[in-house]
Amino acid sequence: MALIKTLLCLRRFYGTKVDLRKLRPMILDRIEKRAHAYPVRSMVPVAKEVLLARNAHINGVSTLLNYIPIMACKFCPEICIGEQGHLIQTCWGYRRRAKNRVHEWVKGGLNDILVPVETYHLHNMFQHVITHNQRFDCDRISAVVELCWQAGADPHDENLNSSSTNLEAADNSVHGTESLSPKDLAFIANKTFNAWEALRSGVQKLLLVYPVKVCKYCSEVHVGPSGHKAKLCGMFKHESWKGAHFWMKANVDDLVPPKIVWRRRPQDPPVLVNEMRDFYGRVPAVLDLCTKAGAIVPVKYNCMMKVQGLSTPVNNKIWQEH
Repeated sequence: MALIKTLLCLRRFYGTKVDLRKLRPMILDRIEKRAHAYPVRSMVPVAKEVLLARNAHINGVSTLLNYIPIMACKFCPEICIGEQGHLIQTCWGYRRRAKNRVHEWVKGGLNDILVPVETYHLHNMFQHVITHNQRFDCDRISAVVELCWQAGADPHDENLNSSSTNLEAADNSVHGTESLSPKDLAFIANKTFNAWEALRSGVQKLLLVYPVKVCKYCSEVHVGPSGHKAKLCGMFKHESWKGAHFWMKANVDDLVPPKIVWRRRPQDPPVLVNEMRDFYGRVPAVLDLCTKAGAIVPVKYNCMMKVQGLSTPVNNKIWQEH
């Protein structure tokens, strides 16, 4: 009997007509009051720590690249930490090129290992939605920097913003420095890797409080409760929606891409070959760079690095004899 009464109440509730014109002022007032709740005071120190970790990470990687070379594929985003690239056939470059080809390696730079992720800069998180015609009126800055500024970090603080918000300027500053001892290089590598972990951990905390959107089909990121209206998605530029983004909730990898690379272990051949690709480790590029410089990596990454894994397929004949 109680269930029947509940169903009747729900039926009467959904059957009533709602005047949206009367609800509109209430909705706008609620949005305005919600805007006054940001930034969250308890998250301001986290935003400052993220910017400091980002600066230390960029400076550390820039220093390490003076001593450890990096190779980048000419036709796809694949990179390799070392003096020469691998022979693994994973190149998926231009549309008219055959897939699963051997990479063509050229000298890489900072932007190859630290993928720049930019977004539109807004004065506040609840600013009016950017239309397609307004896309040139807003500046483009780092998505992590925009998130930290929206979270309460001071954009005019030189200590927090000592490193350039654009990686291109930092990339041009990579040049030869005075020689460092292996001990000093290992110290910088450990500091750089710790900064990378602190950066990702801090961004994860901020994403629990502040809304950030990412396009489902491309890498466009927007810091705010709803994505912008600029039609820049190349995936569907010829369809009826003409480049409109499909927004979904972003995660840490969308703002701080790990850039996974193949890692060579002591038991592997000098040049990684395609036949043994299932036995090699796959790790973030920063981790591989820091380990080659002498950093001590936490045990939690051993599974990704496959430290004790085989380097060649097991001979089945030997197992059959036993």
